[in-house]
Amino acid sequence: MIYCPECGGEMQYVMSTKHYVCKSCGLSVTQQELMELREKNRPSEETEEEEKENRRKEYLKWWLSKK
Repeated sequence: MIYCPECGGEMQYVMSTKHYVCKSCGLSVTQQELMELREKNRPSEETEEEEKENRRKEYLKWWLSKK
């Protein structure tokens, strides 16, 4: 489940526009924009290795979900 970086609501992937849309506040972002917002809002306590691994896992989850 993907949560909105703005309000914490559930986000739904819309294949026709290739955007994630928040069911609560209506925020519409691409996968790249979502990753950038999360990175910006995330506390920088993770090491570079952990951040790289988390990004890889998130991308893999996204890639497999659109099939």
